[in-house]
Amino acid sequence: MAFKLNNQLLSKIATGKGHGEDSPYFDGWKAYDKDPYHATENPNGVIQMGLAENQLCFDLIQEWVKNNPKASICTPEGAEEFREIAIFQDYHGLSEFRNAVAKFMAKVRGDRVTFDPDRIVMSGGATGAHEMIAFCLADPGDAFLVPTPYYPGFDRDLRWRTGVQLIPVDCESSNHFKVTREALEYAYETAQSDNITVKGLLITNPSNPLGTILDRETLKSIVSFINEKNIHLVCDEIYAATVFSQPDFVSISEIIEEEECNIDLIHIVYSLSKDMGFPGFRIGIVYSYNDAVVSCARKMSSFGLVSSQTQYMIASMLSDDGFVEDFITQSKKRLATRYSNFTNGLAQVGIKCLKTSNAGLFVWMDLRKLLKEHTVEGETALWRVIINEVKLNVSPGSSFHCTEPGWFRVCYANMDDQSMEVALSRISRFVLKHKEAVKPAKKLCWQGSLKLSFSSRIYDDLIMSPRSPISQSPLVRART
Repeated sequence: MAFKLNNQLLSKIATGKGHGEDSPYFDGWKAYDKDPYHATENPNGVIQMGLAENQLCFDLIQEWVKNNPKASICTPEGAEEFREIAIFQDYHGLSEFRNAVAKFMAKVRGDRVTFDPDRIVMSGGATGAHEMIAFCLADPGDAFLVPTPYYPGFDRDLRWRTGVQLIPVDCESSNHFKVTREALEYAYETAQSDNITVKGLLITNPSNPLGTILDRETLKSIVSFINEKNIHLVCDEIYAATVFSQPDFVSISEIIEEEECNIDLIHIVYSLSKDMGFPGFRIGIVYSYNDAVVSCARKMSSFGLVSSQTQYMIASMLSDDGFVEDFITQSKKRLATRYSNFTNGLAQVGIKCLKTSNAGLFVWMDLRKLLKEHTVEGETALWRVIINEVKLNVSPGSSFHCTEPGWFRVCYANMDDQSMEVALSRISRFVLKHKEAVKPAKKLCWQGSLKLSFSSRIYDDLIMSPRSPISQSPLVRART
């Protein structure tokens, strides 16, 4: 006898859409999963440019692992430690692990500040760390202010299971999306007028998706703001070691040593997913200057601990000063090279990116001039062409709550050089085909606004199939 599951038997969380999986950000991933690009097995597949992953230094990691077999309990050299690591570990974490992470966090910040290992709380990646801090600081219905554009996963991480709200703080391209005091005040006052209790402000520094850092004066202004309002400041600094050019990264931990501030309001979310390229290890960190938050978060951490085997290996790796120094240096150099090569390739066909970017694993690409109409619907239409025809999974700005249609986040550090060249060649063909279509179209009718009116058929015809030989691309010819 067959039974059909009745959704009324499930919870509101199970049957609701709080995860946010129905956004273009996640739809792009699904398109890639159905048709993933492979240089030989599926050369016409979708290239994954929606994943902010750092794969540029895996050779350094692999070399270290080969040279340090005792760091793993799953090798003959490390097997003697297997029993001690495999049995129950306190959810405070291995002391060696917490010491090594605290030291690494300081090293990434130029050793201008130090971190107390006893304030480090483990979590299952930055996802778990953000949810943990939300549970600690806010009740269902309370809100955090978040400057836009911001990472789409925050809608899941902070809201889905906690019931917390996120209130966008609108930032604009006219000043390179800088966070201003005026924008913060407006968002805060709007929440107040709507009878919403604002418990904190969440910032990402360096920014995802902008790839920019918050300068010292902006950080001081933010600290002043949260101090005056007596609300918490959660600083996501998971891209701290990806800053590859000037100006240098400035951590909130430096600012609170310079400015008078209630440090009980300051909390840092960190991870090794981006800086080291270890998202699969699920190493998330909550570092709070508030004793009560540390105590509560540590109790919650039992729901998402980092495995003791991972802690053991990472403690050994991050305690190797020579390796850490070389890794940070090489990572910056390789990110700078990849960023330069990718943005130069885009520039050859007239595509610009946010010029203040100097960090992260992505660019904030400006395709506003390719929009058929300057609306979210127009951006979505362009995105569908890019994902379905050009076969690139890039993420539209609207999924990052950007208020200006036409911006796209494009990740460039999760692939090899050859894949990047293929991606650039596809973009080149698309843009050049667009320019060719526009020229004869100028002879068509004009609207009263003096803007050219394209038909859907002309717009669709802008696409040239990615099956065309890569060697045909003038961009690739110029780069080889």
